[in-house]
Amino acid sequence: MTNHANAASSINNGKTDDPQTVLVTGATGTVGRQVVAELLRRGHTVRALTRDPARAAAAGLPAEVEIVRGDLTDPAGLGPALDGATGLHLITFGGDLFASLETGLEIAELAEKSGVRRATVLFGGGQTPLQQAVEASGLDWTVLMPVEFMANALEWAGTIRAEDTVREPFADRQSAMVHEADIGAVAAVALTEEGHGGRRYLLTGPEVLTVRDKTEALAAARGQAITLVELTEWEARERWIADGKPREVVDFLLGVFADTPPEGRTVVGTVEEITGRPARTFAQWAREHAAEFGGRGGA
Repeated sequence: MTNHANAASSINNGKTDDPQTVLVTGATGTVGRQVVAELLRRGHTVRALTRDPARAAAAGLPAEVEIVRGDLTDPAGLGPALDGATGLHLITFGGDLFASLETGLEIAELAEKSGVRRATVLFGGGQTPLQQAVEASGLDWTVLMPVEFMANALEWAGTIRAEDTVREPFADRQSAMVHEADIGAVAAVALTEEGHGGRRYLLTGPEVLTVRDKTEALAAARGQAITLVELTEWEARERWIADGKPREVVDFLLGVFADTPPEGRTVVGTVEEITGRPARTFAQWAREHAAEFGGRGGA
């Protein structure tokens, strides 16, 4: 479960007095982009690891980011990317179909030999070989355990733009969903400041929301009503299978939606404790992304 750090922040106006170099894996992903953005905001040097530098450059990373070639499934080539880095942000999967990385031991050993001091691991939904290896290493590791991402609401954007409608099962299920920028902010602190080694941080937003609540927030942000159609469990299963989701993923989603674990629907104050400011609300997220949902634009 979550441990909380009480280390004082060395941040002044969002920047530290001791700029550091951090290597970020998964830098073009939902969370990785936010880790990159927050590190840059705080005045650090950021490297983005990618198997395809041209594709990463086209993904729109900030110009200040140093894009370096590397592959977590082949750690032998990571030396140049890690050279001079003091922090390392890791994802737990690699290769095709989000397969769990089996090279954690090699990555952790190479990071230590290269002089990396701190590592954050984005929780992969269970104990993974990479997380186990990092936790057993000499690195000051921090595991980031976010609940549902606010960005998951983007899955509704197509039907909202086309039909002003959201179709979901379990409309009253509760979620303490977290803004991906807050995940990035916590990661940036853990990667560059003392006091976060050996911690597992459960990350939530500041409120518990139902699907109905989220639909209303999106409607307010876009300035146009949205109709919520509650699907039966069978209807949801058939739709997700038709969309190409594997049956095991469909079973997992239905199980979580029908009976969300307490940690997924309980607000904790980790974001504010670590970053020094309140966690962002879903209403704020909705305003930031209103254009992606069409409509006239909210207040």
